[in-house]
Amino acid sequence: MSIEIQGPDAARAEDSAPALNRGILDAFGTLIKQAASTGHAIAAEAGVAPHDLMALFKLDEGALPMKELAQRIGCDASFVTTIADNLEKRGFLRREPGVRDRRVKHLVLTEEGQAARERLFAKLAQQMPWCYALDDEERQCLLGLLQKMLAAPRPDDNLTT
Repeated sequence: MSIEIQGPDAARAEDSAPALNRGILDAFGTLIKQAASTGHAIAAEAGVAPHDLMALFKLDEGALPMKELAQRIGCDASFVTTIADNLEKRGFLRREPGVRDRRVKHLVLTEEGQAARERLFAKLAQQMPWCYALDDEERQCLLGLLQKMLAAPRPDDNLTT
């Protein structure tokens, strides 16, 4: 259903969509900067690099191939070697050869790594605005909206060449 606005409110309605979109973009940008800054501070306090902290959060309880970790954190697979070296030195993970292909290295969190991940994640969550500014229902709504946006096909994905 479409509602047509006439008169002086019509111009305001046309201007409101771009202004709303700018406001959303600005708010997301500010939120991302705030989250990154908080993540960097927590990583520094823990004595790890920010990308090491992100990798720690992306590692599951089981074994994860190094290539898959690279995909999860959005970096080149060769850089995961550096991350694995750093986390291994801290005693947070160990490398194991793949069962099917021994050339593939899997990363496995140690008990110390699991404890560090949970501790650091809890600390990070406490400082994220959605954890202290929103109640449970609002956080559930926010998550649903984010998931909806991430699942939606991009307009340029529908173009045929």
